[in-house]
Amino acid sequence: MDFTVREWMVTLIVYVDPDATVKQALSLMRRRYIHSLIVKKSEKNPEYGIVTSTDISDKIIASRHNPAEMLVRDIMTTPITTVSESTSLQECAQIMKKLRVHHLPVTSDNGELIGMISATDFLVVAEAMSI
Repeated sequence: MDFTVREWMVTLIVYVDPDATVKQALSLMRRRYIHSLIVKKSEKNPEYGIVTSTDISDKIIASRHNPAEMLVRDIMTTPITTVSESTSLQECAQIMKKLRVHHLPVTSDNGELIGMISATDFLVVAEAMSI
């Protein structure tokens, strides 16, 4: 069974400003029940970035930083790695494993951000594969 990212991605992309505090980003993630945010482009931030729950754990909690005093731009990953909507799920999983990431933004064939795929989505994929 061949599945593509397009069939399993989430089309909701939630953006955060790079100058928002990590506390504001945390609040947004909790309210939306999500584990990653795309960091908007800005004059000071010419490329998209990503901030994840792992970033918050590693760069805020483990390092004993105050999330109200840290900016998203200080902990985000940029530039982002993306996958095309036509990428196979197997290839996507291999990319995530190689990069040791749990979230990948998805792009259309013309390079526009159109969704997100996460390791959690693969739980449902694995269940569908076992039919």
